[in-house]
Amino acid sequence: MNFHSLDYFLVLAREKNFTRAAEALHITQQSLSSHIAGLEKELGCTLLVRRTPLELTYAGRTFLRYAESIGQTRQAMEREFCDISENQKGELRVGIAYTRGRAIMPRLIPAFQRQYPNVEITLLEGSNDAIQKALLSGGIDLAIAAYPKAPPSIELADYYTEHTVLCLVDSLLVQCQIDLDVRRNEIAAGDLHSLRDCPFVLGSAADIGGRIGRELLRASGISPISKATSENVETLLALCVQGVGACFCPENLLQTALSPEQLAQLHILPLCPSASYPICFGYLRRSYPWSVLSEFIRIAREQTA
Repeated sequence: MNFHSLDYFLVLAREKNFTRAAEALHITQQSLSSHIAGLEKELGCTLLVRRTPLELTYAGRTFLRYAESIGQTRQAMEREFCDISENQKGELRVGIAYTRGRAIMPRLIPAFQRQYPNVEITLLEGSNDAIQKALLSGGIDLAIAAYPKAPPSIELADYYTEHTVLCLVDSLLVQCQIDLDVRRNEIAAGDLHSLRDCPFVLGSAADIGGRIGRELLRASGISPISKATSENVETLLALCVQGVGACFCPENLLQTALSPEQLAQLHILPLCPSASYPICFGYLRRSYPWSVLSEFIRIAREQTA
């Protein structure tokens, strides 16, 4: 048994398909099958039920638990010796929401790699909830997200505060007979009852922005007229500019999601304090904390200072 065989089994268990796993590993399917057959012979157990999709046997699930533990220990060892030798290299896997990544990463990654040119950044972009699940499963090393309630196994470090705003265009104000001069202050206080007849384009309930928007509407007694739902804030804002519906959006993402001409078409309304939330760095509590991870956090904070 060797590390290659363990790595191959982990990828196969994740993909549940020999063809996809072989492609992900950049080896032939025949080579992958040979390694798995060798493991089964060495262990004296069948690890897989060979059907579509593949299933792990009881022995396979047991072996997966040990393989994951060995993989984590091996990774910690490699990273600790990189620190000891002051030869920082490897892969740092970072999870972040799509639009937040576009706003942050184009400045952050070049700044980080000027100091750590041999560390590759691999981004996983997805919803707030999906990123946290990936962190808990060991699929990423660091999750930049909002954490309403973090599990005990996740260590949090502060990054910045994100403020949700409400965006809408003149045509919607006319259509719904909303006078902003009269309603602006009550909207800022979180009272959205004047928007009961206004259509919305909403973020997914799995994402923090979509969840906050829905909670504000619910608190105002509004069952929203939803014209579209998406996890992609850029898509929602593009629809908002077209007058399809009002949109809840993190204020700091507007500049990267829209052109100056599009921004000029929007009324951007601040909301109550409950519509703001901290964005944090989240990482698993490990036996050895890789210095590269803490350096990435330090450089990220410097970029937003």
